[in-house]
Amino acid sequence: MRSCPLNLRIFQLFGVLLMTATVSSLLPAQSARSEKIVIAHRGASGYLPEHTLPAKAMAYAMGADYIEQDVVMTKDDQLIVLHDITLDRTTDVADRYPQRIRDDGRFYAIDFTLEEIRTLNASEGFNLVGGEKQQGYEQRFPMATSSFSVPTFAEEIELIQGLNRSTGKDVGIYPEIKSPEFHREAGKDISTAVVNLLKHYGYTNKSDKIYLQTFSYEELEIISTQVFPAAGVELNLVQLIGSEDSYRWMLQENGMTKLANHADGIGPEKGLVVSRRSTKGNIEISELVSRAHEAGLKVHPYTYRLDAGQVPQYANDFDDLLRLHYFEADIDGAFTDFPDRVVEFLKAAK
Repeated sequence: MRSCPLNLRIFQLFGVLLMTATVSSLLPAQSARSEKIVIAHRGASGYLPEHTLPAKAMAYAMGADYIEQDVVMTKDDQLIVLHDITLDRTTDVADRYPQRIRDDGRFYAIDFTLEEIRTLNASEGFNLVGGEKQQGYEQRFPMATSSFSVPTFAEEIELIQGLNRSTGKDVGIYPEIKSPEFHREAGKDISTAVVNLLKHYGYTNKSDKIYLQTFSYEELEIISTQVFPAAGVELNLVQLIGSEDSYRWMLQENGMTKLANHADGIGPEKGLVVSRRSTKGNIEISELVSRAHEAGLKVHPYTYRLDAGQVPQYANDFDDLLRLHYFEADIDGAFTDFPDRVVEFLKAAK
């Protein structure tokens, strides 16, 4: 197991340098653009390994309005922040626990205790190509360098709330309940666990700086009608929308009105806002945003990236992509791996 004091020293040094350099200059900018928000997708994941505490501290210092957490459960019912329900894309689990592989070739977080997960090294995401690890985004933080780990959900909340106290800002959290059906099949009620932890840390009302999101409409309905009432809380709920095929009824003319019975916002894949068929001379903006707004829903699409091949060809550059979505399509916020660039764009647009 790696030395905790070393990790702590690295994190403290990183935090001191970064916060000293940027926080004071970003405070006015955040309040000036409050009507259009920036959501740090898995933290400042364009610069540091996703869902690590340093990535979240960097996103905070860059001026993000909300910071995202993907939440999954461990074998011993602990909540950790991890994008996948498996550990093999962003950790060295295959090297440390090769015997724990399932028949499908994956290593599931739900098969490991928190103590075991704390022994793992986290890194930039990778794929196995010919048995070798190949980094997903080549120009991002290099693999096998520095020291990162998988945090718990509680640790991340405490980090963000601690920074809110020390800086005087009010940055929100944006947790996603990952694969709730998978967890329920394993006998784990992840939604109730997440909501109870949020309540413990003071998130109880829609006025609190939190959006709770999921791709599962069935789970969204359960949270709205059962989990929230049982916990005595009422938080903002967001329905994530991944594709036309899987969420067809939501994209019909009255879909947003029906969804508004349980949701406060939607998080569509950005191609559902501005069509992938668009060209520079013919930008096709769907009716999704206008229908959502008519139903009283916020719209926070995902994911806006700077990496090679990630800016659609219909946009001249990243800033043009943001202009088309924020101001032509009129989205309310965006999930981005590069929160500094979106903060700068909105500041300049003011």
